[in-house]
Amino acid sequence: MTNAPARTGNKAPAGSGPLAPPAGTPFTPPPIVTLEDTGLSPLWLQDLILKVMYFQGYLTGYKIAEEVTLPFSGVVDQIMEALKREKLLEVRSSQMGLGEGAYLYAITGAGIARAREALERSQYAGPAPVPLNVYIDSILRQARGRMTVTNRMMRQVLSSLVLCEDTFQALGPAVNSGTSIFLYGPPGNGKTSVARAVGNLIQTQNIYIPHAIYVDGQVIKVYDSVNHTLADDEEPQAGAPPLRAGARRDPRWVRIRRPFIVTGGELTLAGLDLVFDDTLKYYEAPFQVKANGGILLIDDFGRQMVRPRDLLNRWIVPLENRIDYLTLHTGRKIEIPFDVLVVFSTNLPPKDLVDEAFLRRLRHKIEIVDPTYEEYREIFKRVSASKGVTYSDQGLAYLLQEWYIKPNRKLRASHPRDLCDQIIDISQYLNVEATMARELIDRAAKSFFVDL
Repeated sequence: MTNAPARTGNKAPAGSGPLAPPAGTPFTPPPIVTLEDTGLSPLWLQDLILKVMYFQGYLTGYKIAEEVTLPFSGVVDQIMEALKREKLLEVRSSQMGLGEGAYLYAITGAGIARAREALERSQYAGPAPVPLNVYIDSILRQARGRMTVTNRMMRQVLSSLVLCEDTFQALGPAVNSGTSIFLYGPPGNGKTSVARAVGNLIQTQNIYIPHAIYVDGQVIKVYDSVNHTLADDEEPQAGAPPLRAGARRDPRWVRIRRPFIVTGGELTLAGLDLVFDDTLKYYEAPFQVKANGGILLIDDFGRQMVRPRDLLNRWIVPLENRIDYLTLHTGRKIEIPFDVLVVFSTNLPPKDLVDEAFLRRLRHKIEIVDPTYEEYREIFKRVSASKGVTYSDQGLAYLLQEWYIKPNRKLRASHPRDLCDQIIDISQYLNVEATMARELIDRAAKSFFVDL
């Protein structure tokens, strides 16, 4: 897939715009050995640990390191020493194991007062974030590792779908573009299924993302257990992941499959910018940031509460320049790489949604058309076999003649699945075998089709 545009220049300070890393340098989070390696202020990290202690009470040193996803030796132990010197934490027990990491710590009255001051600024108390410039570097490096889709790969990933050859041949180049795809056509013909199949293809690759990003004292949560899938070799986690013995990489990062994120009618313009929680006082990354390195599917495009034109206006700069601009509640704008394949899927006529200027900015326009009679037959055979409905050509011929040709009804790729489900429901009620008998077909079609 195409990569984010290369840039030149010296390395920028934290929070600056994206700069390209040297060519041929794949990204792996480097190990953290010292406090300086975190890129974060020691005072900020002290506040983070105090907030964790304030919420959770008594914790061992190793458990604190686990909660903030930082190594105990060389990093957390240094912070704990500073907190003890300032009498913000104290050791309650040293008999639970060997080494300072096994000591049981408690927060003092002075520590509680400072924790409350920190909570007034932000209630974030989780994995330590990574600086913005480090995140930018990671996205640019990992963009270069995208696979190039071939005809054979597309045949394999779409083997479960029945598509006309023209549509199939248009999809591969569109995926390789890595920019934008506009899928349109009547409802029920598999636009969402096509997008999900492509998502399954790119999810065979893994990338690293941070739990959170640090910008000017603000925290932006990125990792989302709902929208992100851990790589097979990544440990499952509830909150922060446990630190494995001998772990070499920075534990603030999570290894996930390339994202495939779906949003539909609930999408709003506000959801495409940083979402600041007024109560918790930290940010949630928007959909396109969580989808960086993968695919963002905007399903049912045109049915959002916001006008399609306004929604597309929001995408013009990211789609053309591969950079997105997000705004902090302080008014500061930050640049984020936009390494996202955006898929717009709609069953509304394109002329009702966008004009020619907008369509020009959408790189690949692909119509998912109604199946032919032969394609419909193939779909029905596959669906009936998978659902346990006895297939017959005579039954299908009757269905087509009586319920499609005579009433001049359009074929839809989803109809075989829905009609088979109806047949199964009816056959179970009648306590008969699920077959394509005329009586079952008539009852299924009558309860499924509605003339509009």
